[in-house]
Amino acid sequence: MAKNDNMLAILWMLNSGVKITAKQIAEKLEINIRTVYRYIDSLCASGVPIVSDTGQKGGYSLLNNFIHAPLVFDIEEQKALLHAAVFANEAGYPFSESLNNATQKLKMYSNREQENILNRHLAGFEVINRDIASSVKLILEELERAVANEYSVEIEYRTSHEEQPRSRVIDPYGILYWNNKWYTIGFCHLRNGIRSFRAERILHIKQTQRIFKRPEAFSAREFFLQNLLPDPESKDGMISIIIKGRAEALDDLCIHWFLGHHLKERTSSQATFLLDERAVHAYVPNFLLPYGKAIQVIEPQSLKKKLVSVAAELMEYYQL
Repeated sequence: MAKNDNMLAILWMLNSGVKITAKQIAEKLEINIRTVYRYIDSLCASGVPIVSDTGQKGGYSLLNNFIHAPLVFDIEEQKALLHAAVFANEAGYPFSESLNNATQKLKMYSNREQENILNRHLAGFEVINRDIASSVKLILEELERAVANEYSVEIEYRTSHEEQPRSRVIDPYGILYWNNKWYTIGFCHLRNGIRSFRAERILHIKQTQRIFKRPEAFSAREFFLQNLLPDPESKDGMISIIIKGRAEALDDLCIHWFLGHHLKERTSSQATFLLDERAVHAYVPNFLLPYGKAIQVIEPQSLKKKLVSVAAELMEYYQL
């Protein structure tokens, strides 16, 4: 750890209000005890009122709680930050090394009692997420810098329906994480409009000399959700889907990323959704098939027929 970080760590240890010896400081920071003495001397020379008591119960302490910085987290705030860091790391946060350094400092600047409490809370808190390739993290790092500094990037991007990637220049307005995947939202010069791009499909990225200005009040989240789950302007063309089934299966459907957005009514044994008729026949059968006999479509009849058709096509495919 750098000298400045060590000196700040010593300052936070002293601010705990408990006397601490040079040996304890050296052990915690894993440095030589003579180095501790030098750091203490440097802090005193800079005006920090460190009190040194000799004897069996001696040690270093600060005079009258010298530090009164506004950025001091209580134990609940520290726990929340460390838990949030667990989520971020599992989601593939691109700056994980810096995040881990920050959390280590946060724990280091806590007193022994706080550190024990935090360790207990962290020991029982885990998040499981899918792995993200290191190459995607590098892509995200470059995208984050482009968003912050408002410069365009050239990317090699492969869509879900194209085998060969295509080069395009985009102005990244923001990045977001949704459903275990990372996306960037920005203006695509190839399509002359705002588009979303999945980070895993960006094969190569490089900075350009082009500078852009992000639209005021633009929200990547709102744009993404609006395109993913558009709200119909009228009720024309909307039909109700009524599904009965086991409670746990209905619970799952009611929080489904697509169906949950269109939930209108829920009872203990039935759920009603209101959707655009085209979406009902294009997407919903594929969403419902994995639930098998755990659910039963009551209406519309057209959805039942579509489910039979899709299941028959699947059966025929695997019988070949």
